Amino acid sequence: LKCKVIVLETIIDDDELLEQNICNIKMNTPDYKNKGTEEALADFKKRRENYMDVYDTVDKRDGPHIKITNNLTFVVHNARGYLPQKVVHFVMNLHTLPRTFYLSRHGQSEYNLLGKIGGDAGLTEAGLEYARRLAVFAKDVIGMETTKDETTGEEIKSPIPARLWTSTLRRTKETAQFIKRESITTHKWDNGDEVEWIQFQGRARRNLDELYAGVCDGLTYKEIEEQYPEEFARRQEDKLTYRYPRGESYMDVTLRLETIVLDIERTREPILIVGHQGIHRLLYAYFMGLPRDEAPYVSIPLNTVIELSPNAVGCEEKRYLLLSKEEMMKDGQDEPVTSMPVKEREAAEKTRRQTTKKAYSFDPMNPPSF
Repeated sequence: LKCKVIVLETIIDDDELLEQNICNIKMNTPDYKNKGTEEALADFKKRRENYMDVYDTVDKRDGPHIKITNNLTFVVHNARGYLPQKVVHFVMNLHTLPRTFYLSRHGQSEYNLLGKIGGDAGLTEAGLEYARRLAVFAKDVIGMETTKDETTGEEIKSPIPARLWTSTLRRTKETAQFIKRESITTHKWDNGDEVEWIQFQGRARRNLDELYAGVCDGLTYKEIEEQYPEEFARRQEDKLTYRYPRGESYMDVTLRLETIVLDIERTREPILIVGHQGIHRLLYAYFMGLPRDEAPYVSIPLNTVIELSPNAVGCEEKRYLLLSKEEMMKDGQDEPVTSMPVKEREAAEKTRRQTTKKAYSFDPMNPPSF
């Protein structure tokens, strides 16, 4: 092969962790669809015994390799070079525990209302109303766990540690301003250290800032077409790789989102990410396994929280509509059809339809149990 090969070996010899992995991972695979936990557990243990009869563990004769034992011990052998080291770093950030994160665009901004792109405008009244509803959703859904009492069958709600990330731009910070930061519990890390957990302690991350439109920042699409007709036409030809003059392309943003993806992969607690349309399109496309050329057309509407739960065979999705269009003025952020190349409109519309999921309405005065 005209490429570098790294062998990856995972060994689980801890019985408790093995059963946990089967329940969390294998039960989601097609092999165990419609099967009970005990039946699946017995079947997988039998498979594992058959594998062990013929399996030889990796060693230095196999060349560069990474050996992982119980998701705790990592042995890296002869992994040299830029990309192999990136693979090692990525693998060491993975875990098999269930995790969920939530994508929310900022509330409607003044620029959204005017149809302008970029900028650092504040929120409109509709945007502030969404921010208030998002705060209720964060407290009652994201930062809350519902369990059932085995004796009485009664549902018990208790707070769980949760994280909050925003971009450094004003509109995302204003959207998160009503979310309460409360000390809820003592949290224990993997190394045994205990810390006081501040719920939704905000972290502003520049990597989450919206795609920068350069000289077109602050213009409407109509103004871009009039003032920069050649640039407008180039963007029509290839929205994924097109770079605004003195600005960025979707491909540029992909590179700066790498550390964000790694942090999402390694984090155990639920995360609320208040960001921007372009940013969330790329994150959504990555975790949903979409081709990258479809990412610029993914539907990420205002006033909607997208819940993503990655697992071994894919990613589950739910959408929650917190503020309907009937309750606010026009969105203003949707791109006009003329901003898309004719040859890509059909494909773009198909992607929008596929990624426009049914959203659950959420009444902040009467929050349901999700």
